[in-house]
Amino acid sequence: MSDEVQPGSVRIRLDLSYDGTGFHGWAKQAGGKRTVQGEIEDALRTVTRSKETYELTVAGRTDAGVHARGQVAHVDLPAELWAEHREKLLKRLAGRLSKDVRVWRLTEAPAGFNARFSAVWRRYAYRVTDNPGGVDPLLRGHVLWHDWPLDVAAMNEAARALLGEHDFAAYCKKREGATTIRTLQELSLVRGADGVITATVRADAFCHNMVRSLIGALLFVGDGHRGPEWPGKVLAAGVRDSAVHVVRPHGLTLEEVGYPADELLAARNLEARRKRSLPGSPGCETC
Repeated sequence: MSDEVQPGSVRIRLDLSYDGTGFHGWAKQAGGKRTVQGEIEDALRTVTRSKETYELTVAGRTDAGVHARGQVAHVDLPAELWAEHREKLLKRLAGRLSKDVRVWRLTEAPAGFNARFSAVWRRYAYRVTDNPGGVDPLLRGHVLWHDWPLDVAAMNEAARALLGEHDFAAYCKKREGATTIRTLQELSLVRGADGVITATVRADAFCHNMVRSLIGALLFVGDGHRGPEWPGKVLAAGVRDSAVHVVRPHGLTLEEVGYPADELLAARNLEARRKRSLPGSPGCETC
């Protein structure tokens, strides 16, 4: 696969955010369901008065109800169209888009940039509170209420066993032809002064439901239903455990996507597409 832009076109990077509450996820779907991708592509077509829909490629395809503060996408536009609209495009999108999705920056991408395959990490935050009174009404769309007291130290102890490169099949919804091998770079939890616990989860990439499953396992440790060693044992077993619950999506936010220096983009794209396997196991296509 090539990341070269077709002659006569220019690749544009979009930095954006959205409240996922009213969306059926990022990706366009049949049946007219409202999605972030569909909303932005429709707005882009309208404000540029284009007959064609220009398709977005995104760094992380978030599920229904999941939010994003630091999402990144790219789109290839005809050079003439970009030259005509570039100065006013951001403001026109702001006027056209619904208030629960914003594009903050539109920039010409460096050579070899691909919003998905150039990324070296994605960082998510999951927010939960164990306040016996529930969630602050002003935060109810972004914080999960867990109605058992949580031991953050025990959760952090459990999290340490999950770090590194592993097959996360036990914490992912398997997709045909896609690997579940990932490198989990950070998994840590901090309780804020307001009592809200924020889990920071950073990896080179994530498979389907991975973050929400990891949090579900850690919550089971935090409330005393399992010991700190349990999530690591589930990981080693390599199969879904019925005790690992996929927590609700509204507590999850994509906070940031990391990219290498411009001169390393092409190498990163190739690496992200390589067959990935653990020592002693057969390779499979990275997703």
